Amino acid sequence: MAKAKKLFTIGYEQTPAKAVLDELQHAGVKLLVDVRAVAASRRPGFSKTQLAAGLDERGIAYLHLRGLGTPKEGREAARGGKFDLLHRIYAKHLKTPQAREELDELSALVKTSGPVCILCYERDHSHCHRQWIAEIIEERDGVGVKNLLAPQV
Repeated sequence: MAKAKKLFTIGYEQTPAKAVLDELQHAGVKLLVDVRAVAASRRPGFSKTQLAAGLDERGIAYLHLRGLGTPKEGREAARGGKFDLLHRIYAKHLKTPQAREELDELSALVKTSGPVCILCYERDHSHCHRQWIAEIIEERDGVGVKNLLAPQV
């Protein structure tokens, strides 16, 4: 019987890069998929180039799927604590051709790559668009989802 595929999620809010990388390595993640619209961060180690280099040192591949990121107005809603509005904005965004194409790409990667983890900023997955991505993949492909939580600063 084939081993069930699993999709992990993680957020890096209030967490040092080393703790996130340790958590990914401990979970056995082989591919980190960055689902931020903008893969830049003021937090050390989380901008695209730094993050990819840190992952590479641990044998974890990196892929940025910008089309699965939250549009600017959705990020503004999240910052304002308007999670219902964020959900509506993101649900509409997921109907765009780029988002649908990248969701299909993520789905294929979860089926064919080693353990995959999707990353975004928010620590609490229930207030982040990555949770909705994970739920779609879970329902669509029958994979289990586990939300990782690295130790805070």
